[in-house]
Amino acid sequence: MNSLARIIRSASALWPYYLGVVLVSTAAAALALVSPFIFREATDTIVGTLSGETTAEQVTRTLLFLAIGLLVADLANTAMTNLGGYIGDVMAMRMRQILSTRYYAKLLALPQRYFDGQVTGTVIARLDRSITSITQFLQSFSNNFLPMLIQVAAVLAITAWYYWPLTLLLASLFPIYMYLTTLTSKRWQKLEGEKNEQIDIANGRFSEVIGQVKVVKSFVAEVRELDDFGRRYGKTVEITRPQSSWWHQMDTLRGAALNVIFFGIYLVLFFQTLNGRFTLGDMVMLIQLVTMAKQPVFMMSWIVDAAQRAMAGSKDYFKVLEEEFEPTANAELVAATEASGVPVLDLTPIAPLAPVEGRPVIEFDDVTFAYEPGEDVISNVSITAREGEKIALVGESGGGKSTLVNLLLGLYPLSSGRMSVCGHDVADLTAEQLRASVGVVFQEAALFSGTIRENIAYGRPGATDEQIIDVARRANAHDFISRFPDGYDTVIGERGLRLSGGQKQRVAVARAMLKDAPVLVLDEATSALDTKSERAVQAGLDELMKDRTTLIIAHRLSTIAGVDTIVTLREGHVDEIGSPDQLAASGGIYAELLQLTASSSAADRARLKKYGFVADGADGADAAESEDSEDVSEGLSEDARH
Repeated sequence: MNSLARIIRSASALWPYYLGVVLVSTAAAALALVSPFIFREATDTIVGTLSGETTAEQVTRTLLFLAIGLLVADLANTAMTNLGGYIGDVMAMRMRQILSTRYYAKLLALPQRYFDGQVTGTVIARLDRSITSITQFLQSFSNNFLPMLIQVAAVLAITAWYYWPLTLLLASLFPIYMYLTTLTSKRWQKLEGEKNEQIDIANGRFSEVIGQVKVVKSFVAEVRELDDFGRRYGKTVEITRPQSSWWHQMDTLRGAALNVIFFGIYLVLFFQTLNGRFTLGDMVMLIQLVTMAKQPVFMMSWIVDAAQRAMAGSKDYFKVLEEEFEPTANAELVAATEASGVPVLDLTPIAPLAPVEGRPVIEFDDVTFAYEPGEDVISNVSITAREGEKIALVGESGGGKSTLVNLLLGLYPLSSGRMSVCGHDVADLTAEQLRASVGVVFQEAALFSGTIRENIAYGRPGATDEQIIDVARRANAHDFISRFPDGYDTVIGERGLRLSGGQKQRVAVARAMLKDAPVLVLDEATSALDTKSERAVQAGLDELMKDRTTLIIAHRLSTIAGVDTIVTLREGHVDEIGSPDQLAASGGIYAELLQLTASSSAADRARLKKYGFVADGADGADAAESEDSEDVSEGLSEDARH
């Protein structure tokens, strides 16, 4: 229970709810205890009348008042129970809000390396399962079990007043039950962990498949994916059999032990009444009180089961929260992972850095980096870019080009060396300062569900309509956007499925323009487009690159022919640095690429692809997704049209 107590302590902002639940539960328990005393008085009154001590006329008024008192107590108990239920429901949902916000904040503050080893769907499934199990337990405990526990405490006090051996028998129920439960718990939780692992893997794969259902269908893999999903859940059934069998065997033993104790309690009550220690009314009252104590004891099987599920879920939750933060994580995100309530966040956009006059805008100084220790991806790389320069990175696939982009975005810490952006050493910058100063257009546009307007303004949510339209025009996107019936308010669906590849990329270009960062990275921004779409996007990119220091990873030589400097990389090392004209005559990688591009042989084409290049004029990988700027329907995917 330590993990659950840890959650309750950490969410200290909910103390009014905790207090409210305790007070209302106490009131409900007290009102519930009124009934046995009224039944005692009514029983003794009726017995006295039947024995001739009083007449029916004399006790009619008394019985009427007792019945009214019972009604009032029951009505008040019903009101208190439902008030407690309301407080418990709101408390549980506020707890879910706090725990979910913390989990999300933690994920956002984790280094990129953490996500490299995770399945997105599993991360999401873990959030849902872990937090749901925790909040459902707390909700059930506060709404149902806590009032019963308070009742039990009161019952023990009352029975002690009447006959202390009866209290000892009742009190013995709880340690016996908890001892037998501890014998069960360790094995049960181990099996529950195995079951959760299968559920997380299955739900993670489910999320992946639904997110890429077009790929699944194109490879006719629906049945195979369903079979794998069913097998995962089939394993949970196999695990549940011994788990449930063990639990219920032990629960039978627990129940039998409790039944024996209650048998002893009833014998005591019956014989003590027969011997004259209790009146008949006392016996009726004490039986009712014992029944009140009996209900939570037998309910403990269910509450312990729910508690164990919550504890198993909280282990996964805390495992994520105990991961180390990204070294330069946003301070607000870090604080949000520990906030006792819902954090109030400063949503003011971070301003990009202004380049320091006389210093390089981008500088890699003897940089070495390895994703895994001892396996350097880039070694001793030194690259300098002055303000307004365009630098192209060229090299074989896996040669370290994208790694340099990742480092420039601060997604990974350097293994050694130094890197500066806008004249500032990145070691002295926060992650948000660095990333606010670097605009990126990736190979995959990576748009979000929502409207075109929201996607363009993603980096500057407060942008005006005029600013959004201006960058859309410059990105060569305004015309196709305007032809949609809803224009900039067109909802584009998950990952922008309603747009063609060229349209998505132009929206991404407009988004980067509006961010207006001094450093720009083009990571194969047109490699997935056909020639016609590429021309439309390239026009926007040319506009975007104006007055910015740009780092380009390209897949066609024509797109880098106008750069100031080309840097060729071979096996993670800088091979050559120079202008296109200089490297064309050097006999190095760039000169080889020029020759391969001019060749028509299959071997040369294969060699060209090794560098991630296609010959100018050849269609990209997404040639089927061509763009017709005269017809909006060309911009709608088949999924959207149907």
